[in-house]
Amino acid sequence: MKKSLTQRIRKIIDRFNSIEKDLMSPDLVSQSGILQKLSKERAELLPIVETFTKLEELNNDFSTAEEWLDDPELKSEAIHELEKIRENINERENQLQKLLLPKDPNDERNVILEIRAGTGGDESALFAADLFRMYCRYAERQKWKIEILNSSESDLGGFKEIIIRLIGKKVFSFLKFESGGHRVQRIPVTETQGRIHTSACTVAVLPEMEKIDEIIFLPEDLRIDVFRASGAGGQHVNKTESAVRITHIPTGTVAECQDDRSQHKNKEKAMKVLSARVLDKELRDKQQKLASTRKILIGSGDRSERVRTYNFPQGRVTDHRIALTSYKLEQIMDGDLHEFTNSLISEHQANLMASVSDNAG
Repeated sequence: MKKSLTQRIRKIIDRFNSIEKDLMSPDLVSQSGILQKLSKERAELLPIVETFTKLEELNNDFSTAEEWLDDPELKSEAIHELEKIRENINERENQLQKLLLPKDPNDERNVILEIRAGTGGDESALFAADLFRMYCRYAERQKWKIEILNSSESDLGGFKEIIIRLIGKKVFSFLKFESGGHRVQRIPVTETQGRIHTSACTVAVLPEMEKIDEIIFLPEDLRIDVFRASGAGGQHVNKTESAVRITHIPTGTVAECQDDRSQHKNKEKAMKVLSARVLDKELRDKQQKLASTRKILIGSGDRSERVRTYNFPQGRVTDHRIALTSYKLEQIMDGDLHEFTNSLISEHQANLMASVSDNAG
């Protein structure tokens, strides 16, 4: 392990020990804000401290086993033991490097997830409904809460657009690679001659603001319009102007909500979506400026990028960014996304590690 890395870990351990000491202070009992902050920081540092401690134990074991090599009776056993310990050391060092990677500050956030029908007309809207169900089932597996913020239904029961809020632990960290174009190949219910059609939807995963005031909107930068909410086919849901559309004039970002009967609640939901969209635009602008010859993000979050294809006749799903194909289409559409999310996270970490290594070199 490099000397600079060891020094960095020593500083982390010193900080961890300092937090442990502070948390034992009786004065903190009445200071819930500081107590919560320190407890959170301790929880973040603990895996690093534990992994490094185990790594030091393994290095000591390795030194002990090396001494056995001088004993003819123990040499054979020592060689076997050294090989086993070396594998464990490599595994722990790799684990430690992942723990020390730069943290995405948005990983802990809830998300605003938007699904929009694209090419394919009614079939695309039906596929949007399938994707909505898939993400809801995945959220249920993760024990996240689901809140529908806005939806626009199609005539056949699909969605032209649906926006949901997912609330839980580290939601963004699991779903941030879902942004992009999702393509489906299947025989639509509207197809009379049995031909396979290709349709597409766009998915956007936006980190939610913890507080609306994280992004400061000047009153003169916002235009707020109210109108009557309407359902599929233009039928009025109610006769009052409860629907709200908010436009952020400097960026041209628009968010609207009409699912609630209360104008106040619709305005609150629309502000959540607007804040998330403005933040997302800022993040993507930064990512493009930081882009280098090595793409450290799997996909840029570019909505036009095709990320995944769902082929129903062949029962397969392919993620084009990491060339991963699974033949468990039915389970995936029922929310079993773990194979894809875990593989995407692992690939992202590998790219980050390679980028950090290149910069260090």
